[in-house]
Amino acid sequence: MINSMTGYGEAEGEVDGITYAVTVKAVNNRYLKVISKLPEVAAFLDEDIERLIRTSLSRGTVNYSLRLKDISGNSLFDIDEEALQVLVEKLGRIALPDGAKKSIDVTGLLTLPGILRPVQPDAEAAERMKRKVIEISIEALNRLKEMRAAEGAALEADLMKNCGEIEQSMQRVRSLGATVVQEYAKKLKKRVNDLLVRAELKLDEEALAREVAIYADRSDISEELARLGSHLQQFEQTCQSNSQAGRRLDFISQEMLREANTIASKSSNADISCAVVDIKCHVDRIKEQVQNVE
Repeated sequence: MINSMTGYGEAEGEVDGITYAVTVKAVNNRYLKVISKLPEVAAFLDEDIERLIRTSLSRGTVNYSLRLKDISGNSLFDIDEEALQVLVEKLGRIALPDGAKKSIDVTGLLTLPGILRPVQPDAEAAERMKRKVIEISIEALNRLKEMRAAEGAALEADLMKNCGEIEQSMQRVRSLGATVVQEYAKKLKKRVNDLLVRAELKLDEEALAREVAIYADRSDISEELARLGSHLQQFEQTCQSNSQAGRRLDFISQEMLREANTIASKSSNADISCAVVDIKCHVDRIKEQVQNVE
């Protein structure tokens, strides 16, 4: 079974009076790209989070977010009183024009960098935080993978449907290909006979046979059909046996399109060309859907 690259997962947990909430979102990407958003107090967990995500997922852009909420009534931030005092004193020494009033908004000063600092946990508290965050991160990733698997099942059903349509068109091409040379020989013989009747000449059966043989060799698509059938079989087997097959499926679909283009270039029969157009339409649909596969 294959997996989609898009998904969403979330989880929450509480330790030491602080609630931790994790959300993980994933979208398509050729490679694995991890974007983490952690509060400053938990920044030391960045490498552990990225390592966890990279061991769980193989492709996609993954947006990881950790939010904290203190439910114990204790503040998550400290005020750097010394830095605030120095700033207020400097502002107080600024000379203003006569008549101008000076007022200092402490609330505004608190928004300046360095005035508010996150409360840094001690070693034991940091370890408890790490265990809890890793625990709920695994839970969120599992939910994301469940969603990826569900979407992957829908993707696989659509891919198999298109593979079935391609196989039907190939059967049509095979049946038409068996009569193309015979029809060409009949048309060529009739055309030559018409010309020879006017010129009162006799048909050279050997030359006619040689021309038909050249056409048969030039328009033979049996090898291309065999390779296309082999690619279809590999594609279906890969979907059923590998959950992280996106790159392989992308390569196989490119080869399928290559064979379809070769068949189209070799055949001059209108019905075969029409069937090949159907094949290429379904291959394009497959290529588009494969971009969503992990």
